[in-house]
Amino acid sequence: APGLAQVLVPRPPSWQQPVPSLAELGFEPTNLQALKIPTGARGGQALLEDFFGRMDDYHETRDFPAVKGPSYLSMHLRFGTVSIRRLAALALQRQVQGSRGAAVWLSELIWRDFYVQILANFPHVAQGGFKPAYDAIVWEKGARAQALFAAWCEGRTGYPLVDAAMAQINQTGYMHNRLRMVAGSFLVKDLGIDWRWGERYFATHLNDFDLSANNGGWQWVSSSGCDAQPYFRIFNPVSQSERFDPDGKFIRRYLPQLAQLPTKALHAPWTAKPLELDMAGVQLGRDYPQPLVAHDEARALTLALPRAPVGLTCH
Repeated sequence: APGLAQVLVPRPPSWQQPVPSLAELGFEPTNLQALKIPTGARGGQALLEDFFGRMDDYHETRDFPAVKGPSYLSMHLRFGTVSIRRLAALALQRQVQGSRGAAVWLSELIWRDFYVQILANFPHVAQGGFKPAYDAIVWEKGARAQALFAAWCEGRTGYPLVDAAMAQINQTGYMHNRLRMVAGSFLVKDLGIDWRWGERYFATHLNDFDLSANNGGWQWVSSSGCDAQPYFRIFNPVSQSERFDPDGKFIRRYLPQLAQLPTKALHAPWTAKPLELDMAGVQLGRDYPQPLVAHDEARALTLALPRAPVGLTCH
C-alpha cells in the first residue's frame, strides 16, 4: 500500500552458501589436455586445421587407437563449437578431388545425421531396440549381471584391449571409436548384458555424449538397431587387439601393469608362459585379472539365443 516501507525478506540460509566447487558438483579432473583435445570454438578450429592435413589418410589410420587418426571433433559437434555443415562441405570438396580418406570421413558424418533422423522419426529407440523383437532377448540378471557389469565398467574383464578402452573413458571422458565397438560388443555378446546398461554408462562418462549417436552406436553393436551389424558378427577382443594395436602401444599406455609383457602375450596374458609373467612382474589374479569368460564359449552361447529374423530391415 502507498506509504508503507518495503522490507526485504532475508535470504534463506541455503542461499547464503558459497558457490559449490566443481568437485562438489561431481566433476573430476581429466587428462583431455594430455590427449590434446582443446575446447571451445578456437579449439575446434585448431583441431579441424590439424585434421585437414591428415584427412587423406583417414581411411587407413582411423581404426588404430595408438595412432593419431581420428579428427577428435566429436565433442565439438556435440557442443556446437564446429558446424556439421562446414565439416561436410570440406569433406565433400576433398572427396571430389579424389581423397578416399575424405570420402570415408564424410560417410561417418552421414552416419551421425542418420542416427539423428532415426531418433527423430522412431523415438521408441530411446527406450528399446529399433527392432522390437530384440527386446525379447533374456539378458543376464541379478547379482551375476551386476558383478559382470561392474568388472566391465572398471576395466577388469581380463581382456587387455577392452580394459584399456574402459581405462581411457574413465580417465579422459573419451573413447576411440573402434574401441567403442569392441568394448560394446564384449559387454553385450560376451557378457550377455543388456546394451542399455552400456548406453547409460557411456552417456554418463563421454564428454562427446550425444543421445542419437550414442544410442545408434549401441544399437548397432547389439544388432538391435536400424542397419546394424548382423547378430552373428561378434568381435573377438584378442584378434581385434592384435589387428588394431599390433605393437601394444595403446594397451601399455592405459594398462602399465602389463607393459613389460612380450607383445604377443600382451594381447592375451593368460596365454603367457610362466617365465614371461615372472619377468614382467605380473601375477594373474593379483596384478591383472583372469578373463571373465572364454570368448569362444561366450560367442557360442550368444549365437544360440533366440532372436529376430536375420533379414529384418529398417522399414
